[in-house]
Amino acid sequence: MSRTEVIFSGLGGQGIVLSGTILARAVLHDGKEVVQTQSYGPEARGGACRAEVIISDDAIYYPFVEEADILIAMSQEALDKYINKIKAGGRLIVDSTISRIPQKNGIKLNKVAATSIASEKLGKLIVANIVMLGALTSLTGIVSREAMEKAVRESIPGRGAEEVNLKALEEGYLHS
Repeated sequence: MSRTEVIFSGLGGQGIVLSGTILARAVLHDGKEVVQTQSYGPEARGGACRAEVIISDDAIYYPFVEEADILIAMSQEALDKYINKIKAGGRLIVDSTISRIPQKNGIKLNKVAATSIASEKLGKLIVANIVMLGALTSLTGIVSREAMEKAVRESIPGRGAEEVNLKALEEGYLHS
C-alpha cells in the first residue's frame, strides 16, 4: 500500500486551506484515494494554519497526518510550529523568504521563491500558494501536471483569476 501524507502550512490569508483543497481535487483526478483536513487558529488572518492531505492507493481509515512525508511551509511561524511533524527522510519545501530552517537529519530541502515570483513576476502576491503547488507537482510528481491544472481551473473560477493562477502554477513548475 502506498500512502503519502502532506502538510501545507503558513499564515491565515496565504491560501493554505485552498492549496490543500486543490491538491485533493488533483489527486481525485489521478484516480487515487484522498482525505483533506484543515486547522487554523481563531484569527481570520495572520495566525498559523495548516491543511493536511493524505493520498493512498487504498481506502484511508485514519484521516489525520501522523508523520508528514512532505511539509510545505509558507512562513517562518508555520515552519517552526510544524517542523516536528515531518518524518525522517521526508521532503521540506519552504518559501525562500524563510530564513531559519531547523536542522533535521535526512530531510530533503527545497527552497522555492513562491512569494517573490507571485509579487514580482506575476504582480499578485495572492497567488504565491499556487506557485508553491506548481513546485510541489514538479518536485515530487505526487500528482500529474494535467490533474493539477484541472484542479486549479475547477477551484478558481473566473476568466481573469483562472489565467493568472494557471500562470502561477506554470511558474512554480518551472522554478522549482
